[in-house]
Amino acid sequence: MWRSVFVLLTAGVLAFAVSGAASGATAAPGFTGGGPWYNTGGKSLTLADLRGKVVAVDMWTAGCINCLDILPYVKQWYAKYRDHGFVVVGVHTPELQSEHSLAYVQDAVTRLGVAFPVVVDNDYRIWHAYSNEYWPTVYLIDKQGHLRYSHIGEGDYGTTEQMIQRLLAEPS
Repeated sequence: MWRSVFVLLTAGVLAFAVSGAASGATAAPGFTGGGPWYNTGGKSLTLADLRGKVVAVDMWTAGCINCLDILPYVKQWYAKYRDHGFVVVGVHTPELQSEHSLAYVQDAVTRLGVAFPVVVDNDYRIWHAYSNEYWPTVYLIDKQGHLRYSHIGEGDYGTTEQMIQRLLAEPS
């Protein structure tokens, strides 16, 4: 029974993801209230800066095993599609008190080989703007700045990559 419920929920998410822009998808929240930024030369990014690109927002924390399990896929997508208009923004929102340290985040970004932009969200402002509840969650934003897809947790990597490809193929 639970598998059937999961399949129905997944189908509903995919239906939303595929039809997002045509059905009036909501404008994606930005990154207001976060900082500092890593891998941007210290510059804060905004969704306006990224207009015309497909953006993956990866809600993660370096102490979360599930976040670390999806990281190789996120890094792979970034490497594979960044020259095609794809950007990943990692939103590091701490789960534990020790993860609030900027030195901890900087060390994690370096140690884990994270090359995409990462913003520190110690006050949960970005987390709340996205109404996020779980680590990890990946959101995909289309070229017009609309939230078109989200996936909670591990798995469904092929589906997420197909959505990245679909959004990259859409006109700007």
